[in-house]
Amino acid sequence: QVQLVESGGGVVQPGGSLRLSCVASGSILSINTMSWYRQAPGKQRELVAKIYGSGSTNYPDSVKGRFTISRDNAKNTVYLQMNSLTPEDTAVYVCNANLLNGRMSWREYWGQGTQVTVSS
Repeated sequence: QVQLVESGGGVVQPGGSLRLSCVASGSILSINTMSWYRQAPGKQRELVAKIYGSGSTNYPDSVKGRFTISRDNAKNTVYLQMNSLTPEDTAVYVCNANLLNGRMSWREYWGQGTQVTVSS
């Protein structure tokens, strides 16, 4: 059984910062990519950051320069540092991991999400 649990969401004023965390636990042999997605009401889920096992990263233009993804492989944890937040960043942020589980199967796993609200 593998679980991804996010934390760190909350309410922040425009221009503020938040740091999200996601811990993967359970029967995990190896983790390839770890990502953050977000979904705002009435909108499709979108990728906001991805980090590969090599440490290389991907960001869409909408967050490039403001968001930074990092990972601690020893802790099976991925972080998302979000700076210069705007109301358009308001969404549920969901963690994703592509990993090798204890049954020797590569699968994608999703967390439950954490709400980020940017409002004055």
